[in-house]
This record gives sequence, C-alpha cells and structure tokens, in this order.
Amino acid sequence: MTEPMAFQCWVNGEQAEMISAMDRGLRYGDGLYEAMAVRHGTVLLETYHLERLQKGCKRLGIAMPAIPVLKRELIQAARHQTQAVLNLIVTRGRLDQKTQTTHIVALEPWPKYPAEWSETGVRVRICDTHASRNRRLAGLKHLNRLDRVLARREWTDADNIQEGLMLDEEGSVIGGTMSNVFAWLSHGVLATPALRLAGVEGVMRRLVLERATQNGIQTRIASLSLTELMKAAEIFVCNSVIGVWPVVAIGHWRYAPGPMTRQVQNWAAI
Repeated sequence: MTEPMAFQCWVNGEQAEMISAMDRGLRYGDGLYEAMAVRHGTVLLETYHLERLQKGCKRLGIAMPAIPVLKRELIQAARHQTQAVLNLIVTRGRLDQKTQTTHIVALEPWPKYPAEWSETGVRVRICDTHASRNRRLAGLKHLNRLDRVLARREWTDADNIQEGLMLDEEGSVIGGTMSNVFAWLSHGVLATPALRLAGVEGVMRRLVLERATQNGIQTRIASLSLTELMKAAEIFVCNSVIGVWPVVAIGHWRYAPGPMTRQVQNWAAI
C-alpha cells in the first residue's frame, strides 16, 4: 500500500514549516498566493500562475521574487510527484525588514474529490455571506480570504452540497467559494462574471476564455445576475486544481452536463 504523501514546506528556499510572528502576511494578510496542480512532476499552468502573481505584486507594491528562483524551487518541489498541489505564497515580509519579501512553497497531498463530481456534476448552494467588494483588490488571489472562509462554513454536508455560490452586496454573481463560474446561455454565449469589484481571476477561468475564443465561441465578461444564471442552459465551476465541475443543481433549479461543459472539460485536461 502506497504511503500518503507527506506535507513539505520551504521558506525562502530553505526547508521549514514556520515563519516569523513579525511577518506581514501573518499579521495583516499582506500577500498573495497561488495554488498549482502538479501531475507527473510538472506544474500545470505555471506561466499563468506566475503572471498572475507578478500582476498582484505590482498592484500591491510587493517586490516580486525573481521568477527564475521561483521556477527552480517549484520544479524541485514537484519532482517525482505523480499528483499533488503546490501552494506558492509571497508576503511583504517582516515588519522590521523593509525590503525582503517572504516566499513560501508548500507541497500538499492532492484533495480527494470524488471522480463523479467531474463526471455527473455537483450541487451548489447560494451563500448568505457576500463577496467582499474592493476595486483595488478585485481579481487578485490575495491572502485576505475571510469572506470565502465564512461562506464555506455555511454548510457541513459535502455529500449533498459541494460548492457555494457567492454574490456581492448588490446581488450580482461573483463566483464560488473556491471557483469561478461560467454559464452557457441559450443564445450561444459563454458568460462569466466581470470581476471589477470582487472575486478572483482564476487561471482556469483565463484558460477557458482563451480556448473559447480560439474555437470561435462568443464569450461575455460582464455583470451576471442570479436570474440570468438560473436560466442558463449549462453551468459549470472551475479552478486550477478541480478542473471543471458541471453544476447539476442550484437550490431547486436543476441542470445537466451538456456538450459545452464537456468541451470545456477537454480543454482543461492539460
């Protein structure tokens, strides 16, 4: 029987599991992170992840660690791993150091999501917790995720509900607690919420939009109301680790995995 993969962590390139209590990431959530899928020793969508991290560091004014250094550490961590998750965290660093950032690479076991969630679909609830709105932070995968944490705590039965859908305070759809959402509308448009005020611009979301455009499928990135979402022909959620999950229920509304969702799943099978 294969031994479960052990958690491994490196802080600033050195194997360790602790950071300073003075670190601004711990104190204030002053940082960003990337959750990357690893398969057969390869970090999937590595370029997309590092580009998003670089964009986030620039917007927050955090010194981006050298990309060659990060790539070398990611390659070393992913080596010999059949399937795992790599978390890359960058913080502004310690309170008493003005120039040196902290970067953490953490190798974690692959989550045990049942295969049927990808095949037959997942059931979703509408969360009571709203997605936090902040134009300067919107789109970034920053460390301040308490709205998602609280939303995920709204249910405990993962056998009946697999994801939660979050709205902003005006009732616009933002995305899942850990995913982006897409709607295949009846007039042949693949729609996903604009994330100008809230939400995370996921790397799988980016891949789906790019592949749709390449294949001549009309896309729409704009405000999406809950009513419009509910009327969609197909709905799916996605992120870089889960890939694409068809949505088969939101509350009492029912859906079926359709040809558009299956096509997107093929694109995501990188």
